[in-house]
Amino acid sequence: MENEGCYIELTDEDGNSFTLEVVGDVVYEGELYRVYLPTDISEDDPDYGYIILKSVMNGEEELLDSVDDEELLEKVYALYMEELFSDEESEEDD
Repeated sequence: MENEGCYIELTDEDGNSFTLEVVGDVVYEGELYRVYLPTDISEDDPDYGYIILKSVMNGEEELLDSVDDEELLEKVYALYMEELFSDEESEEDD
């Protein structure tokens, strides 16, 4: 992915800003989902984990939308993990 290892800063609806690291993209049922990890909390924190946001184009501007459907989140997460581990296996084969 071309944005992997990049960082974005987002502001939520409450005005809280936070930085996320881009770790991957997943296309599921024709829709693009971006996968992030938070940079401002420890990996030991119970809130630490992947954040999946849906990419929505508004003209030429990309907007990120939260995904509220737990079943959809699980499917996108499973697909991301499948791709992640298949990439690791192919690197080991090289």
